[in-house]
Amino acid sequence: MYDYDQKPELNITPLVDIMLVLLAILMVTAPVMEYQEPINLPRGSKTKKLLQVQKINITISNMQTVRVNKNHYKYINFADSFVLFAKNKNRNLPVYIRADKNLKYDTIIYILKSVKEAGFLKVSLVTDG
Repeated sequence: MYDYDQKPELNITPLVDIMLVLLAILMVTAPVMEYQEPINLPRGSKTKKLLQVQKINITISNMQTVRVNKNHYKYINFADSFVLFAKNKNRNLPVYIRADKNLKYDTIIYILKSVKEAGFLKVSLVTDG
C-alpha cells in the first residue's frame, strides 16, 4: 500500500536532457539567422569624379631587367638610377613592385631595399590571386 508520509522524488534528468539539446540547437542556428530591414538608400549624384592616384610601378622580369613606370633600367645600376628617378617625386606615393616568380628572393629584396633607402614608405609587393 501507499505510504502517505513518504516524500515523492522528482526525476528531472529528462528535463535537463531536453533543455541541453534545445540549447545546442539554438547555439548552432543563432549565428546563421539574419535579419533584414527594408531601407531606402539615398541616390548619389549622376556625375562621378574619378580621382587619378599617382603611383610608381616597378616590374622585374625574369631576365633581371627593371622597368619603373615607362623607364627601363639594368638590375646592377638600379639603386643609383632609382635615386635619380625619385629626386623630384613625393615620398608618400605608393610603390608597387611586381616580380617574376622565378626570380631569387635576393633580387626582389635588393629592389625593395633600394626603394626604401630612397625614402619611400608605402611599398607593396604585388602577387597574383
